[in-house]
Amino acid sequence: MTAGGAVAHADAPVSGAPASDAPAAPATIPLTITNNSGRADTVYVYNLGTELSSGRQGWADAAGTFHPWPAGGNPPTPAPDASLAVPATGQSRTIRIPKLSGRIYFSYGQKLDFRLTTGGLVQPAVQNPSDPNRNILFNWSEYTLNDAGLWLNSTQVDMFSAPYSVGVTGADGATRSAGRLKPGGYRGVVDTLRARPGGWANLVQTRSDGTVLRVLSPGHGVGTGALPAGTMADYIDRVWRKYATSALTVTPFADQPNVRYTGRVSGGTMNFTNAQGAVVTSFQKPDSDSVFGCHKLLDAPNDQVRGPISRTLCAGFNRTTLLTNPSQPDTSAAGFYQDAVTNQYAREIHARMADGRAYAFAFDDVGAHESLVHDGNPQKASVTLDPFD
Repeated sequence: MTAGGAVAHADAPVSGAPASDAPAAPATIPLTITNNSGRADTVYVYNLGTELSSGRQGWADAAGTFHPWPAGGNPPTPAPDASLAVPATGQSRTIRIPKLSGRIYFSYGQKLDFRLTTGGLVQPAVQNPSDPNRNILFNWSEYTLNDAGLWLNSTQVDMFSAPYSVGVTGADGATRSAGRLKPGGYRGVVDTLRARPGGWANLVQTRSDGTVLRVLSPGHGVGTGALPAGTMADYIDRVWRKYATSALTVTPFADQPNVRYTGRVSGGTMNFTNAQGAVVTSFQKPDSDSVFGCHKLLDAPNDQVRGPISRTLCAGFNRTTLLTNPSQPDTSAAGFYQDAVTNQYAREIHARMADGRAYAFAFDDVGAHESLVHDGNPQKASVTLDPFD
């Protein structure tokens, strides 16, 4: 397990002000949780996160009232039971969510084990075989509700598990949704990866009764040894060779087409220069872990130069478009995951989403291919627990 608060990914900023002509989002909004899972298990839901007005970590009850966590300990102490029961399959329950940056967890058949350290909440880390939540079937959605609106996603950045979809309805009455799998999509992801050689089958985790619990992301797979550390090495090597003799152009901001950087490999390092020819940042050749996790040698700080370039590289490596298109980002899904060496996990998840959108790696939002819904004046939201077919 890792300590820390529930923090949404880059799609969901934790602060922001509404536009001057837009109304601020209300203090709480209704979130309807619909159980269409088809499973007989009792479902428990948790709304955990960071209160944006105070920065405190805690949980929200069904009415949307925020409760800060008590002080934790070392070793970690049990957190208060923040679970909310969801009706049986075919039924719904509406709760209210306050202005948090957080996660909506849901678990089947058993409550999750949350602990508190002196540094805050300890999140489940199922890549750790000794994690107390390792044998529980669960998943989570990430969201931020602030004055600028609601960002709500369906995420597979850490794992692909219990299927669900998300939605938001704006003041105009229109509802946007994301995260729903095609019929047969859940089994399709699991079964295809199980049958794929090269270690991908090892990402599937099951319980002793045979229940499929989840598919670990390849980054966690490399970290645990389930997936070979060199899974992406051949592709990475080919990219480095290509751009030792040609240039890679990165235009990281869709709304700033004149902001461009040129990357070339020299002495094993990819240097990016601006329009004046000055080196603005450099990257050592990444390893598979850096690619899958979009971190380490592909670190992406929250700045205006290295971070945006790194995000673009990360997306190009995972989607394996860097050899086929020297102008990045490549935003056309038709060319994604076509190399024999690619992020097969992301490939299978995207292929089985009803709208093709998913959050299969950290910067899957490059080119707007992520499973995210947003509204600046949300009236209501939804999380639907979908069938395991």
